[in-house]
Amino acid sequence: MQVPGLGVVEKDESTDWYFSDPIEIAVLGDQECEVVLEEYDEDECKADFHAAIANFLAADPKVLREADDALFSYYKDSETYWLEEGNAPITTAEELWQRVRFGAEPMVSRSAYGDNAVYVSLECGCDWEVEHGLQIVFKNGLTITKLGPFDGHLTNASAYADDALESVIYRSRR
Repeated sequence: MQVPGLGVVEKDESTDWYFSDPIEIAVLGDQECEVVLEEYDEDECKADFHAAIANFLAADPKVLREADDALFSYYKDSETYWLEEGNAPITTAEELWQRVRFGAEPMVSRSAYGDNAVYVSLECGCDWEVEHGLQIVFKNGLTITKLGPFDGHLTNASAYADDALESVIYRSRR
């Protein structure tokens, strides 16, 4: 099947997800990734998927830096464990981004909760929180609207069943 922006995608019959061929993702420093589409067949407005994919593929790495404060808050919540391992404190978001290992399968899916928008979710590794890693979620492929430990949710509103958290990028544990 052809998907605009991705070309030919192949369906994994065990998950019903579609996988693209490896594609360079600019926002991830031109890392090659297989873009994954979840529940694409069932979606009634595939144009929303196509728009989110186009936006994500066109996004500049500067989009990541717009979430510096949220990323630093996530680190601060985990800093005690990081320091207990004998590591030096991390003092800037730039240093944190250097310690992130981007996942290779951005997942494009529609939220079943709240705004029903299409999101691109990326599961990443990070040095300061090895157990839970880092999830970065881009609403409509444009802007980071959720960041923190990987929990599979597309928004904090859905993660905590609280509409007041719809615009919260990172919900601190402090």
